[in-house]
Amino acid sequence: MNETRKEPAMRVTRRLCDYLAAVRFHDLPRSVVHAAHRGVLDWLGCVLAGSRHPAVDRLIALLQEVGGERPQATVLGRKLKLGVLEAPMANGQMGHALDYDDTHLGGTILHTSSPVLAALLALCDHKTTTGRNFLLAYACGFEAGVRSGQASPGHHEGGWHITGTLGSIAAGAAAGKLLGLNAQQMIHAMGIAATQAAGMQQNRGTMCKYLHAGRAASSGVLAGLLAQRGFDSSEEIIEGERGFCRIYSDVAAPELLVDGLGARWEILGNGHKPYACAAVLHPVIDAMIEIGAQGAVDPEKVSAIELTVNPHVISISGVAEPQSGMQSKFSVYHSAAVALLDGAAGIAQYTDQRALDPLVIMLRRKVRVTVDESLRKDQARASVVIAGEKHQSTIEHASGTVDNPMSDNAIEGKFMANAEPVIGLERARRVRDLVWTLEGLTDMRELTALCG
Repeated sequence: MNETRKEPAMRVTRRLCDYLAAVRFHDLPRSVVHAAHRGVLDWLGCVLAGSRHPAVDRLIALLQEVGGERPQATVLGRKLKLGVLEAPMANGQMGHALDYDDTHLGGTILHTSSPVLAALLALCDHKTTTGRNFLLAYACGFEAGVRSGQASPGHHEGGWHITGTLGSIAAGAAAGKLLGLNAQQMIHAMGIAATQAAGMQQNRGTMCKYLHAGRAASSGVLAGLLAQRGFDSSEEIIEGERGFCRIYSDVAAPELLVDGLGARWEILGNGHKPYACAAVLHPVIDAMIEIGAQGAVDPEKVSAIELTVNPHVISISGVAEPQSGMQSKFSVYHSAAVALLDGAAGIAQYTDQRALDPLVIMLRRKVRVTVDESLRKDQARASVVIAGEKHQSTIEHASGTVDNPMSDNAIEGKFMANAEPVIGLERARRVRDLVWTLEGLTDMRELTALCG
């Protein structure tokens, strides 16, 4: 390991859990509460849109077959209930299935909301929960998940899909907070969640990638409920000799688990996606849309597309010849092509049909990518040569990131576009209005019933 154990880094799991167990809703800054509202609304739209994905049909059919006869928690958008461990698995997969859900980029590329909110909504059906406690637990989940990633700087590079691994920790801490666990129980919830942490990047472009979020949500619920019943775990699950930041990362920085705790809220580093693909592709898409807006693009006249990007773009999204919609979400070549052709990168641009479209294939084969380590993940440079003329764009901060965020109106628009085809215009409007006023809600079942 590249880290020497120092006393300030000791017992950081306890320090984090002491804080999470003690914090109350009135301790949250208004900016944190507002960010939580935005996250809930955005994710609900993503899960409703994802509820129709074919992979979800397969998962739910199995869960119904083996899940027993106790329908306890709502499966969103499906007019169905499953068990309190099975429903979050389904909802977590649905929320992540289109790769349209939010992404935290503050040193940890984590889709926090899919595992956390899927876990919390199942527990809200299991026990009466106020909107305030729900929002508080959501913010606490961000703290645990993102900070565990910051304490494990080499985690992502090791090949782990962190929405599965860190998502499990985030969901476990959120579930523990919603259940009202004390500090000792919260330590155990984190430990139980962390020992279930799994998910491999090798599964990008497959149904398994999205199952990671569902499994993390279910693991988080299990962790909270077990800890509530006295099930224990290590008290040093992050910093211990064989703790998370040591065996899941080749570099350990356990002190970062509590750095700025209470002064810096990680949910404020969350980003929301205007495009239905890997977040690192968004600056490229912005550039292509900007160039395409300069005039109609004839693909036959495009001789070259040259991109300069952060190294993560290739390591995460370097699929050259995607054979499915799922794979195309991790192809910088496909994303550049469809964004230039369509002026968009929504759900319709990442279907199996679009991935195999001859026109898209022809154009994406003209894409050349250069890596520049000085570029941030939200930066990109692009040039397109059309009929001998070079058109250029430089993106300093991609759309949807903290430095170039989606407005509340844009998030509402995205939600309505995702939700209305599934639950109808009237219910979608009711959900939208309810989410912005969650502090006054006395029973979260009102929200799950509208989204069911």
